[in-house]
Amino acid sequence: MRLIRGLHNLRDQDRGCVATIGNFDGVHLGHRAVFRRLLAQGAALGLPATVITFEPQPMESFAPSLAPARLTRLREKVAAIAEDGIDRILLLEFGPRLAAMEAREFIRRVLVEGLGVRFLLVGDDFRFGHNRAGDYALLEAVGAELPGAQGFEVANLRTIRHRNERISSTRIRELLAAGDFEQARHLLGRAYRICGRVGHGDRRGRTIGFRTANINLHRRVSPLRGVYAVRVHGVAKTPWPGVANIGRRPTLDGTDERLEVHLFDFDADLYGAHLQVEFLLRLRDEQRFDSFEALRAQIARDAEAARAWLIDAGSGQDP
Repeated sequence: MRLIRGLHNLRDQDRGCVATIGNFDGVHLGHRAVFRRLLAQGAALGLPATVITFEPQPMESFAPSLAPARLTRLREKVAAIAEDGIDRILLLEFGPRLAAMEAREFIRRVLVEGLGVRFLLVGDDFRFGHNRAGDYALLEAVGAELPGAQGFEVANLRTIRHRNERISSTRIRELLAAGDFEQARHLLGRAYRICGRVGHGDRRGRTIGFRTANINLHRRVSPLRGVYAVRVHGVAKTPWPGVANIGRRPTLDGTDERLEVHLFDFDADLYGAHLQVEFLLRLRDEQRFDSFEALRAQIARDAEAARAWLIDAGSGQDP
């Protein structure tokens, strides 16, 4: 899979493809159904499949305070798309220049001159270009009016459902916020995980007997906040049980949102390790305590509850 960062990195061999456009946050089963359809059309036409996406996501640029929580950071999203067999990802930086581009100019520069798209798969509510003036009807009209090899066909994305529930990134965020990890797994097609590299924290955890691995969330807003029973991948040959907190650590006057994971009966150095934290059970909200000692006592209760639940669920036995 080839990752193309910006129009300026397009090569002649990147022209001529089938394509789709979107944020694809979470790369859920609905997205994967789109990719399968795109790959089938590409195979029928003898053309590679290209996914066009944006970084940051448009709402994060337009209205950061209103932007939805990220299900996946960019690195995770690219890896998941590549796993589905997509040939190329065109990653466009979404900023003032792209936001100001007129809709017809976007079609000309990105779809026609840049990629030479022959078949485009988008939702009928897809909007693009300056002031969101471009829509499905404009794409259809321009694709049909262009001469010969420059023209392209536009097709509508179908709503993808699982057991009569529409699959969407918004719905998955709602399920995660409610702690419904089982239904979120059904819509994602996999257990929900947050991935990242272990960095240095403030080292307070080890002073109270709960050493933690601190992982940068790499997103403006996390879809999760609170305390969870988890399994951690990347520590050993099998997932390792633990308890995790996502939040700002109000008792310690924390300012940044971070993921802290305490692994049960584990004492090795994890600095620099790339871990995947799988969330299984929501234990409680994050809260402020009156003292560090009260926090320590609650962490002990959280760890005991998480360990007991994981053992009962068959996920907390010794690795």
